[in-house]
Amino acid sequence: MLRNEKGFTLIEIIAVLVILGILAAVAIPKYLSMMDASRVAAAQGAIAECKSRSSSYYANEILQGLTPSGANVLTSLGATPNLGSDFTVSAAQSGTSDIAITVSAVKGVALSANVVGTWYFPTS
Repeated sequence: MLRNEKGFTLIEIIAVLVILGILAAVAIPKYLSMMDASRVAAAQGAIAECKSRSSSYYANEILQGLTPSGANVLTSLGATPNLGSDFTVSAAQSGTSDIAITVSAVKGVALSANVVGTWYFPTS
């Protein structure tokens, strides 16, 4: 007597689990590296915003007939620029008038290495 049984055999289920395990072993490290790369890109964007704010302040001062110094630009930016709660940013004077901008965390996750950018004081 043969019965018409439906379902998966144990071997078929094991084969599917092995395939899913291999896919997970490949996909998870790729996903994590993409997350790190996206945090670095976001940090670079935050640095670009700080540079833009510094350039805007400098240009406004020049248009008003004033002579801004690197310290004035840094003061306008702030030692910890406010870019919302998404970034941990610090700014400090580098050299005579340039400003070093450092991002150490994005969305509360510390970066493996700080991302640093510099706003260079315009020279005539």
